[in-house]
Amino acid sequence: MKVLLANPRGFCAGVNMAIECLEECIREFGTNIFVYHEIVHNRYVVEKFSSQGVKFVNHLSEVPAGSILLYSAHGVSPEIRAEARQRDLRTIDATCPLVTKVHLEAIKYAKANYNIILIGHDGHDEVIGTMGEAPESITLVETPDDVDQLSFSQDDSLVYLTQTTLSVEEANQVIERLKQRYPNIESPPKEDICYATTNRQHAVKQLIQQADLLLVLGSQNSSNSKRLMEIGLAEGKQAYLIDGKDELQPEWFETVDTVMITAGASAPEVVVQDCLNHLQEEYGATIEEITTREENVTFPLPKELRQLQSLRE
Repeated sequence: MKVLLANPRGFCAGVNMAIECLEECIREFGTNIFVYHEIVHNRYVVEKFSSQGVKFVNHLSEVPAGSILLYSAHGVSPEIRAEARQRDLRTIDATCPLVTKVHLEAIKYAKANYNIILIGHDGHDEVIGTMGEAPESITLVETPDDVDQLSFSQDDSLVYLTQTTLSVEEANQVIERLKQRYPNIESPPKEDICYATTNRQHAVKQLIQQADLLLVLGSQNSSNSKRLMEIGLAEGKQAYLIDGKDELQPEWFETVDTVMITAGASAPEVVVQDCLNHLQEEYGATIEEITTREENVTFPLPKELRQLQSLRE
């Protein structure tokens, strides 16, 4: 068996920064720390921190007054920030800067009296946070059919924004429909879908035709990981989204010569390596790593953590 190992894969700069935030908080304050929602959408990462004593919560009522609270990489709404202040929580913001960019765009366009069309998945943490910035100004759409149901006129001031982890292809289908219905609709100065999401999707599209089977390391609630699996399925290939080697099924490999492996932007490299080791041991797999694009993006820690670091040093 041959394994095509996609590069880039796995952690993006925003995920690296968020996890480093939590690690730094543990060093500074111990493990009696709360995180609003999962720090990133990955079971391995969440279970690792939970085992150390970190508590992940879905409601701020679960956080004792005065506690340390991290906001996850997906961002939060102003309503959550206000509630945290009321509860006297010491907050540290691990929101990905590319998500923050979309929040700031929403605020800017809402103040300018635009109707904002947000392309994204209903109920996703990132979408909830973005819509919370200007709920009276934002309408969510997921598909071209949703665009057909919009009641805006040609004369309305319209702009579209997107969730950062969408399928580029599917987002473009919605954008095209929006432009057909509303030729004057404006777009953000720079596209919102993040560089890492785009690069991982590009790698799958570049390599998938050489493979019989696609394995995506990532969790079921990871939007960008699901999109990678969907690209494989759309190309007519077997494709599975798994958290780790324990989910591998022997029957997947019965008639397979070449496997492509990638990982979503919130999946750690350790789970990739575990899968590779398993395929080598069980099937004598040879591994060829193929780089389709270079990535050199990094994000600094939030200012409050950098200040604590400098004091400690």
